[in-house]
Amino acid sequence: MKKLIESKKVLLLAVLSAVLFFPSCSEDFLERPPEDSYNVDKFYQTPAEVQAATNHLYSRPWYAFVSNVSWGIGELASGNARTWDARNSEFQTFAITGEHGTLTQAWESLYAVIAQSNSVINTLPEKVSPEVPEAVVNNAIAEARMIRATAYFYLVRIFGSVPLIADNTEIVLEPVVPRHLVEDIYEFIERDLRFAVENLYVRNENPNYEIGRVSSNSAKAMLAKVHLYQENWSMAYQLANEVINSGAFNLMEDYYDLFLLENDNNPESVFALQWAGSGVYSEGNSIQSFYGSSGITGFADGWSALGPSITLQQLYEEDDARFYATIMEPGAVYPDLNGGFTVPENINFQGTNVGIKKYVVGNVGGGMMSYPNNTYIMRYAEVLLIKAEAAIMGGGPIDQGLQALNKVRLRADLEPLQSYTWDDVFRERRLELALEGEFWYDVVRQGPDFAIAFLAEQEKGTFDNSVTPPTVASETFTPTLDDLLFPYPSNETQNNPALLEAPVPYDFGDEN
Repeated sequence: MKKLIESKKVLLLAVLSAVLFFPSCSEDFLERPPEDSYNVDKFYQTPAEVQAATNHLYSRPWYAFVSNVSWGIGELASGNARTWDARNSEFQTFAITGEHGTLTQAWESLYAVIAQSNSVINTLPEKVSPEVPEAVVNNAIAEARMIRATAYFYLVRIFGSVPLIADNTEIVLEPVVPRHLVEDIYEFIERDLRFAVENLYVRNENPNYEIGRVSSNSAKAMLAKVHLYQENWSMAYQLANEVINSGAFNLMEDYYDLFLLENDNNPESVFALQWAGSGVYSEGNSIQSFYGSSGITGFADGWSALGPSITLQQLYEEDDARFYATIMEPGAVYPDLNGGFTVPENINFQGTNVGIKKYVVGNVGGGMMSYPNNTYIMRYAEVLLIKAEAAIMGGGPIDQGLQALNKVRLRADLEPLQSYTWDDVFRERRLELALEGEFWYDVVRQGPDFAIAFLAEQEKGTFDNSVTPPTVASETFTPTLDDLLFPYPSNETQNNPALLEAPVPYDFGDEN
């Protein structure tokens, strides 16, 4: 099946983005008609046009978040990776202030996702033709609500209390917006996801479902994860189990195949961002530009901007298939990469004596900082690990949790465990999702006592290759309690001083 292709300060910019962005009615997911050809009053006339209304939510507004934020926070801060790059090294040393540009990118990108989702949610019901079936309309709104929920889920985990905005047109003239209570943010996220569960098409059952889009079980899987973060173990277990029993998703047989371009939108993909191969800036995936080495992409990028940390390298068990798919060792051979690629013996990303393979697809078209491979937000393997964690924490039968955990281990060519602990799940999550921008959040959600001690133990140093065998020039960094959430961007607090005031309850009114 054809692959689905496709801030005055951020709140005001997000409003303008939502108002000015024109969704696609073309066959390809990311293509758009000329902006002067679109009229919202005449657009939502057919089911195809309504379905196209959400196309852009899978790509462009996420671009800055994927480019820098996802790995700066998820991998450098967590201890999965290290860098000498002055632009992002502060993440690994916990020296981030509100002046850091990556935090601005996080804020602007995620609020752009929210604004453009809000545009669909609030505009579609008013402008859609009465000839379009209600189920089609509700599916599109549910897509937007799930994607909005995902953006808020990132925001609350990065910054804590943030403003909840359900309609950007209401703040055009009053961009000073209070931040809201964390518990209300989670309630908002859950409401969006529950609506999505009830109204999204069911994958493999509804003939109108289009591969690459989120489905009802995608929303249920994300809701299970949200409950996991709130330590609602029974609900996390129940929802994860329902997704597993639905048969909507399956593990890919080979872990390596998950990250091949031809396997975008595979049966393990629960939610993935969809990128075009046009080569146009912000229409393609930029991860390869940072993860890859010079000469491998076919363009002038390939900056080796981070290297797998020594701690991460040493964590893999012998014969773990995920190592080869994630980390490039000297002399390793990758037949699929540019017709055959042998890793140089002197590979040494950021002093780590290895490189990165995950998300590196080589010269496959697209353009510098703009490649066509998907980036995962969630995979089915994580659903299995949610079930395993929820079970070991008392949310369900331990034997069922062990079975789920061992499915992930067996796919990695590892021996099944006879019993397991929470530490086993934590370790498997780290290795299974390494370099996918996830690990920081896993660490911090364990609470400050655990997080501070754990992060202080992560080896973020380099190898000294002047001696044989190389020795480790150790570097470790201990965060403070304040470092476990990131500061608001300074430009945002200057333009919205309400961010510096105490959070307030959110008025849900009659919202579902």
